[in-house]
Amino acid sequence: MHNTQLPPAIFLMGPTASGKTGAAVALYADLPVELISVDSALVYRDMNIGTAKPDKATLETAPHYLIDIIAPNEVYSAANFRTDALRLMADITARGKIPLLVGGTMLYFKALQEGLSNLPEADQNVRDAIEQEAARLGWPAMHAKLAEIDPATAARLKPSDVQRIERALEVYQISGQTMTALHAASAGEKLPYRLLKIALVPSERKVLHERIALRFDQMLADGFVDEVKTLMAKYPALSADSTSMRCVGYRQALEYLAGQYDKNELRDRGIFATRQLAKRQLTWLRSMDDIVEMDCLNPQLNTLVSDEITQFISERTVTC
Repeated sequence: MHNTQLPPAIFLMGPTASGKTGAAVALYADLPVELISVDSALVYRDMNIGTAKPDKATLETAPHYLIDIIAPNEVYSAANFRTDALRLMADITARGKIPLLVGGTMLYFKALQEGLSNLPEADQNVRDAIEQEAARLGWPAMHAKLAEIDPATAARLKPSDVQRIERALEVYQISGQTMTALHAASAGEKLPYRLLKIALVPSERKVLHERIALRFDQMLADGFVDEVKTLMAKYPALSADSTSMRCVGYRQALEYLAGQYDKNELRDRGIFATRQLAKRQLTWLRSMDDIVEMDCLNPQLNTLVSDEITQFISERTVTC
């Protein structure tokens, strides 16, 4: 047991449509914080409507780091995020401000707090060979192959989870070690900050679902489908398999543009996919420790969050 002094940092997390951006903007106005976006969709330029990206006026009022940093045909990983976030957090702290990390990409929060396993970089040649083998045998057979090599990882994956099966086989072929072994060998790097983790969670799931439907309808009214058309024209390398196009709503829009279904079904599928995303985000939040939960439907939410952070900032010493 000893006392230690660590700089404060705040995680503001929650499912999609829980009001995170509004709360963050209000906090920026009232408290000595700077905002870092924790969102795997907002990193992409030109993807504005379908990602519910804060508009230009909002970003001028309350700037967010890590928004609009790469093109949609580029790749951004949890490891990239961790590197960028740690650098930004150090800069913010050095200026005497407090980093407030706001978003809904729970994997990024986890990577930042716990560190990442030392997995090898992707190797396109290895991936090509795996994909050629899969074309001959089928992905269920590749899943069975993974089960022989790395039963623990295979048990977590469905035979249809092509991307993760491919990655696990790639890691083994490059490193000679299973993904399970590499994860176990990584002790993780402790985040050198005193954390306050706030989760905006709805007291009524039905109301969150209503918000999601309203927001998707607004996206469609604002020209979401035209945005996707423009993206495909501007970035010819984009396809349904591109990482950016796997963001909720974009894949459904591409399928609609390919004539797979009509606009009513696009709406239904987009809303359903967004609800599923919210469900996954809430599952992540339930699995995390030391979270302060707040009802995102409370009309006094911003005041309550501000009071919680103010109290946290004043507690400069933590016992561990």
